[in-house]
Amino acid sequence: IHRADEIKVISRYTYGGFSSFVKNVFDRSIGWVLPYFEVYENEMHHKKRYQEDKPITFIFRGEGLTDDDKKKAGVYAEAVCRNLRGYVKSIMFEEYKVQATDTDINKEIRKYTSNPEKTVMLNCSLRGDKANSRKFLDRLSSNMREDAVIINLSAYLNRKDELMDILGQSGTIIFSIPLYVAGITSACLCVMEEMEKYGFEGNKHIYVVSNMGLYESSQLKNLMSMVKSWCGICGFIYGGGVAIGAGEMIGSVMAATDKGPAKNAAEALDKLADAVDTASIIEDNYVDPYRFPRCLYVFAANSGWPKAGKLNGLKKI
Repeated sequence: IHRADEIKVISRYTYGGFSSFVKNVFDRSIGWVLPYFEVYENEMHHKKRYQEDKPITFIFRGEGLTDDDKKKAGVYAEAVCRNLRGYVKSIMFEEYKVQATDTDINKEIRKYTSNPEKTVMLNCSLRGDKANSRKFLDRLSSNMREDAVIINLSAYLNRKDELMDILGQSGTIIFSIPLYVAGITSACLCVMEEMEKYGFEGNKHIYVVSNMGLYESSQLKNLMSMVKSWCGICGFIYGGGVAIGAGEMIGSVMAATDKGPAKNAAEALDKLADAVDTASIIEDNYVDPYRFPRCLYVFAANSGWPKAGKLNGLKKI
């Protein structure tokens, strides 16, 4: 990316953004920017690693893309460029009928009947039990009346059929998703694409808990919108969710107390627990740290990187 004069991204339009395959490339390209943070365009973002303004052209391919689809893709492309510190040169759309692959043709499409009493929580962070995404699910489940099964996506990366069995038989699914490069992680997108292929019967309720290391929860809007679009395509009921800014800090604080900076997130998760228990629909709740200023959060985050570097044998140059 750094050596290129220009970047052109061609992807199947998927729920408002890239396909899981293309998104995986972006998820693994975060090293194009530095780990340090700064406020850029009134949002917290990574600092540039290279003093360059990279032009990026986005080409989205799909069948019968609407004006609303194109608007979502444009908003997402802008967010990707803000995160990677490039700029949108142009956005184009191509009419394209997705062809079934040999794998799709040979795949046995299994029908599942949802059990409305079964709730599954899917931790979509590949950090597994150590992830903040898992901590938020633990906190949410502790306030729910019914028992829920919490599973880590990392344990099923090579066991997709088993995961489809679990998700297909559930009546309610709660996704806990960290933000990667302005959207859903590629691993989670892959699961969503697989679920779209399967024939799930019954009115599945979908809820979301999203979080990120950046401060402003508003940066999670694209992620939440993608899940809503996916629900519409699959015929699922989108029940709402919680978007948590500064998740790296809030996850650690919430493990000890619901007060202080974690107050807003704790209250939002309590409301979501009630919605899940009653199978009701709520508005998405975007929460930032309670009485913890952004400038202090940026300072604290930047202060931790040199220490982490030393622990990993790195030297400052």
